Amino acid sequence: MASPAAGNQTAGAADDYDSSWYIDEPRGGEEPHSEAAVPFCHPSIPPGLSHACLASLSVLAVLLLAVLTRRRRLWPRCGHGRPGLPSPVDFLAEDGPRAVPAAVFTVLFSSLCSLLLSDDPLPFLALASSPGQDGETETPRGAWKLLALLYYPALYYPLAACAVAGHGATSLLGSVLSWAHFGVLVWQWAECPQAPKVYKYYSLLASLPLLLGLGFLSLWYPVQLARSFRLGAGAGSKGLQSSFSEEYLRYLLCRKKLESSSPAAKQGFLSRAWTCCRHYSYTPQRGFRLPLKLVLSATLTGTAIYQVALLLLLGVVPAVQKVRAGITTDVSYLLAGFGIVLSEDKQEVVELVKHQLWTLEVCYVSALVLSCSLTFLVLIHSLVTHRANLQALHRGAALDPGRLPRSPRPSRQAIFSWMSFSAYQTAFTCLGLLAQQTIFFPGTVVLAFLVFMPVLHGTSLLLLRALESSWPFWLTLALAVILQNIAAHWAFLDTHHGYPELTNRRALYAATFLLFPVNVLVGAMAAAWRVLLSALYNTVHLGQMDFSLLPPRAAALDPGYRTYCNFLKTEASQSHPAATAFCSLLLRARSPQPQTPADPQDGLRPGEEEEGMQLLQTKAPSVTGVGSRARRGRARWGVAYTLLRNPALQAFRKRARSGPLPGAAQP
Repeated sequence: MASPAAGNQTAGAADDYDSSWYIDEPRGGEEPHSEAAVPFCHPSIPPGLSHACLASLSVLAVLLLAVLTRRRRLWPRCGHGRPGLPSPVDFLAEDGPRAVPAAVFTVLFSSLCSLLLSDDPLPFLALASSPGQDGETETPRGAWKLLALLYYPALYYPLAACAVAGHGATSLLGSVLSWAHFGVLVWQWAECPQAPKVYKYYSLLASLPLLLGLGFLSLWYPVQLARSFRLGAGAGSKGLQSSFSEEYLRYLLCRKKLESSSPAAKQGFLSRAWTCCRHYSYTPQRGFRLPLKLVLSATLTGTAIYQVALLLLLGVVPAVQKVRAGITTDVSYLLAGFGIVLSEDKQEVVELVKHQLWTLEVCYVSALVLSCSLTFLVLIHSLVTHRANLQALHRGAALDPGRLPRSPRPSRQAIFSWMSFSAYQTAFTCLGLLAQQTIFFPGTVVLAFLVFMPVLHGTSLLLLRALESSWPFWLTLALAVILQNIAAHWAFLDTHHGYPELTNRRALYAATFLLFPVNVLVGAMAAAWRVLLSALYNTVHLGQMDFSLLPPRAAALDPGYRTYCNFLKTEASQSHPAATAFCSLLLRARSPQPQTPADPQDGLRPGEEEEGMQLLQTKAPSVTGVGSRARRGRARWGVAYTLLRNPALQAFRKRARSGPLPGAAQP
């Protein structure tokens, strides 16, 4: 019996030796006391139960909204109709609330981002599974994530639909929904602020857009409820009575007069700089409002930049900091095994390695900041391009070259592009930010370790040594390029009577033949620079859809640009400001209430609807005479031109309907 005991003691000693082999590993099976070791939190209210309650509340809210919407539309015949599905967002509305759809889409996208690292994509399903069924639920997790892509839009559907229903009860319902979602989120944060995934505070920081969106909705709906009680029912609904389209058309038709009346002054440096900034960044224009889909795209792009940057930052930087803090003198033996001897002093080797890791961390953060900044600047500049393209389409100009369809009529492809534009913009932004980080991080590392650090410390001069060994090659290329440019300017080009002419052709032919091998090497360097430049340019502008990354002949093959062109055509044909203003004038003309405002811009005088005078009036109308007739003629021509160029009306003109209709008689 002694030998087995001795064997057990020997085995125990060997186990102790093996357990102490790694210095950072604790003995006795204890948990390591590090920042990454965050225990799993069990809240008092399970997430599955809270999601089940919120889902039930959303279903009940959708049913109530369907009844209220149908009842308001079919009030005279309420008992003869069935409830209909309420609209979540009026995307083509000109004057509807824009902050509410932006907040709801921010909440939706932030919830979808949490699915990437979530073990329970549908949390309420965890209530039906026992702890012993984890192995069984592991297989269909990918299918549950696909179903979650439909669950979260349905969960937040009534939260957006309450804003466009136009009823006092819907404001109360929206207040209840928003406070329920906001309360559940704050309760979960208060009980479990830390999570073991990626970083202990990653889930907390990733939910900040979710908290901001729900917090805004929880304040907006009570304000609307109080306003409906104070002003009465229907006070907040404007319909087509708003004057955004009229103000925009008035600004366009009177712009020449306003520009001519403005005094011309010399612009200084600051004024020119401000003009340049206004040219490349979006600034509001009088009367013009971006479509709601573009506002949503800009909001989702900002949210995507935040979510992707947060994941890239917290997924790498804390790990690098932990590795740098755990470096000991044993790293000198590890480097010596690869034949790298930094110094004879082990402590100095530790400091050098920590400094190198700190430099690597700085390079990573710098590349991430550069990627986010470029993506944000591209977003701001794209808003200017969106406005210019929309105004061009409103004037009837052709936007797209190549083989893209130029018909202003809506088509199946145009409708699909309009539906998927915001989603495409968000996906392109995420992928573009990842691609930029993949390219910029190695570039900053090369610059730091091969250029800046050797210059500052005078060590690791690998780049300088490579240039020293290959300087004849680079000198030859530089001299070839410089001499050819000098010869082209002084020897092969002559000016006679103010016109440049080719001269010394024999010398030109001889130099071209003799320098052909050298120009091949120069062309190889130019080809490498072309690949690098095109990769950088396309990576930076990958999230920008207002122009094609392909040549004009292949622009139709770019899915992003094709989607953008079809989206703009749908917006221009369905929400044209001239058509909106014209419909507003017709509705005001049929209104039985007389409109006698003090300011002519706030309403119409009798007999001015058909003339379109509200589009040009900036002063009170003068006495009838030559001036009034000229003003009336300009108004008629302005309205006729805008209606003539309106894509929404081109398909209904008489010449478009002159041919026989298929299967019908001639109208």
